Amino acid sequence: MNKSQPYTGVIGNGKQEIKVKVNISEQNKKNDQEYFLSGYSVVENTNSKFEGKLKINQYRDGKKRSTVFGEYELAEEPKGQHSGIFTGKFIYTFMWNKKTQEIENQFIEFIGNWKSYDGTLTYKTNWKN
Repeated sequence: MNKSQPYTGVIGNGKQEIKVKVNISEQNKKNDQEYFLSGYSVVENTNSKFEGKLKINQYRDGKKRSTVFGEYELAEEPKGQHSGIFTGKFIYTFMWNKKTQEIENQFIEFIGNWKSYDGTLTYKTNWKN
């Protein structure tokens, strides 16, 4: 949930800033590799609520740094031409502190696409913490 800070990045040709804020993240009780998310995205003056899921596909436990790979799908509220679905992959890296039993130096990046519900607009997306 990024410590209540929005993830920031770009949408389209890299000139438009996007902010994505996750308000709720809840693990699926039937599948512990899946999480339900809700929050909102902001591009220019367009603020859209979304709901969706994040699915973990692979976990690599490293001696110093561990990595989680997965995919996401976030559906915005259908409100006109500038609402749609975010889909793509994410990479999450972190270090585990054995003494404190806490995650440290974490970084996550979301790489994918946004497509309008009417199919007329498609943009590449990239955001991270």
